[in-house]
Amino acid sequence: MILNIILAVLLCLVVGYSIYKSRKTYRSIDRLLDCVLNQEKITLSDVQEGDLSALVNKINRIQKVLGKQVELAETEKEQVKSLVSNMSHQLKTPLANLSIYTEILNSEDLDKQKKEEMAEKIKKQIDKLDWIIGSLAKMVKLEQDVISFDAEGISIKKTLLDAIDTVYEKLEKKGILLVSEPYEDILLFHNRKWTVEVFVNLLENAVKYTKRGGTIRIRVCPYEIYTEIQIIDNGCGIREDEITEIFKRFYRSREVEHIDGSGIGLYLSNLILEKEKGYMVVKSVYGEGSCFSVFLQNCKN
Repeated sequence: MILNIILAVLLCLVVGYSIYKSRKTYRSIDRLLDCVLNQEKITLSDVQEGDLSALVNKINRIQKVLGKQVELAETEKEQVKSLVSNMSHQLKTPLANLSIYTEILNSEDLDKQKKEEMAEKIKKQIDKLDWIIGSLAKMVKLEQDVISFDAEGISIKKTLLDAIDTVYEKLEKKGILLVSEPYEDILLFHNRKWTVEVFVNLLENAVKYTKRGGTIRIRVCPYEIYTEIQIIDNGCGIREDEITEIFKRFYRSREVEHIDGSGIGLYLSNLILEKEKGYMVVKSVYGEGSCFSVFLQNCKN
């Protein structure tokens, strides 16, 4: 009888201790979860039981992951805000011009010649809008890595000729001489369609910032691993403190704000070259001209 009583008491003690320990463990876990929710740092001193130390370590790791995700989300949010703001700024001018030209075109006082001039200006603004929207779409797709970007070893001469053909009319209109120095064709690792866009951007910039009657040179310099394609102009040049700035998205120097441009071309070109494992550098002397060098990987014949 006494033995039964003792066993019953011991059983009660074991059950009671288990309940106490479970409640204490529950309170400890509850406190840890509160720390996570309140973004408070957890230290091992917060927990007395050795059994919970492993849990503390895991919770700390979860906190770090969650913290990085929050930072990433905030960064992306700011990038989206910046992108929307810049897009609005880029689209504002051509849209305003379209509104003005359309209003003038509807005027009954315009003769046939003036109407044709207004119609041509409207077309130019529409082309500009189309280019900006197209470039923005490409930029976002490249940034988000949603484009299947295939590159291979192909002739660089054909790529350069396609780019020259695209800007030839602008060269002629401004009376700029284009000199392509003799070079042997070589197979370089690139995507023709996208790389043509890189060279078109560089050539159009050279035309844009070179005075009438100036000269643009294309020079191809093969090296052991890469081949350098230089686009050289004798235009206005770039200030030294702006050399790194010009590759940023939507950046435009105050000195050339009066010249048509969007600040997208060089940034987009860099994105394309990164996909091809290539890169771009620039050397410039302010007031004398610039040399933009594209480096593409060599391929075995």
